[in-house]
Amino acid sequence: MLQEAENDFVKARNKALFNEIQHFLNPEEAKMISLKAVKKLLKPETETYVGMQVVPISQIIGSEGRYKDFDNQFFPKKSIIKERWEHVDEAVINNIVLPPIKVYELGGLYFVRDGNHRVSVAKAKGVEFIDAEVTSLQTEIRLSPVRTLQGMIKQIISYEKRNFYMETSFGDITDYWCLDFKTAGQYDVIYQHILTHKYFINLSKPQEISMEEAVKSWFDTVYMPVVCAIEKSKIMKYFKNNTVSELYIFIINFFDELKKKFGEDVQLDQIIYDIKEERKPPIEKKITNIIQKVKLKIKSRKTKREGAKK
Repeated sequence: MLQEAENDFVKARNKALFNEIQHFLNPEEAKMISLKAVKKLLKPETETYVGMQVVPISQIIGSEGRYKDFDNQFFPKKSIIKERWEHVDEAVINNIVLPPIKVYELGGLYFVRDGNHRVSVAKAKGVEFIDAEVTSLQTEIRLSPVRTLQGMIKQIISYEKRNFYMETSFGDITDYWCLDFKTAGQYDVIYQHILTHKYFINLSKPQEISMEEAVKSWFDTVYMPVVCAIEKSKIMKYFKNNTVSELYIFIINFFDELKKKFGEDVQLDQIIYDIKEERKPPIEKKITNIIQKVKLKIKSRKTKREGAKK
C-alpha cells in the first residue's frame, strides 16, 4: 500500500509542476487563492456556524493557511508535505473513514480551515464530494468557481458595477455605460464623489436636489471635463494597465490635495501635463528635451537675425 501512496503523490506532484509550467509567464494564475485576500475584497460582516454538509470539491477553491503548499488545483507544490499527504492517501486506500474537513463558505465557495491534505488526495483521486463542517462568512455577492484571484476580482467588479448602475440609474441618466475599473471597491468611491458633489450643490439651494440631478450634474461638470482633458492630453498611453475612470480618481485625488496646499490657482490641465511628463519613459523624456533645446536654439537664431536686420 505504501508504494501505491508514493506513486499517487508523485503523480499529484507532477500535475502541480505541469500546472506551474503552463503558467510560466503568469505564475500568479497557478497559485491557490488565500481566504485572507478574498476577505479583504468582500469584507464579510458576520460569521455563522452552519454545521455538517456534503460539499462539492469543485467549489473548494482556496485555503485559510496552507495556500502556499498547494497550487490552485489543490495539487501539492512542496515535497516537504509528502509524508503527511501519503498518510492520508494510505488511509483512503485502506478504506479508513477520515474525519470531516473544516471549511469557510464565502460567496458560495469554500476555503479550507483544516483538511487541506484530505482535499488534495480527494482531488487527485477524482472524488467529487467531501464531508465538511461549514462556517459561513456572510456576503451579498455570489461567486462562480474560479481558480485565480484575478478571476474572482473580475466577478466582484462586475457585481459592483451592476449594483452601482442599478441603485443610481447611472446609465439611464447619463447614457454612459463604460464607467469601468480593474480594481474592486472603486464604485463606492464614485458614489461618494457624487454624494459630496450633491452636498455642495445643496449648500446654495433652498431645496435639496434629487439624486438623479446630482448624478447628472456630477457627470457633466466634474467627471466628463476630466475625461475630456485626459483624452485631449493622450495621457492614457502611459497608463495602459488602467481605465479612464481609474485615472479620473487618481487625478481628482491629486488635484484636491494640491488645492488644499496651494489654493484654487492649481489648474487641471497643468496637473495632467505634469503627470504625463512624470510617466514618460526615460528615452522619450530625452527626445522631448532635445526637441525643446532645438526649438530654443532656432528661436534664438531667429531673434538674432531679426535683430541684425534692424
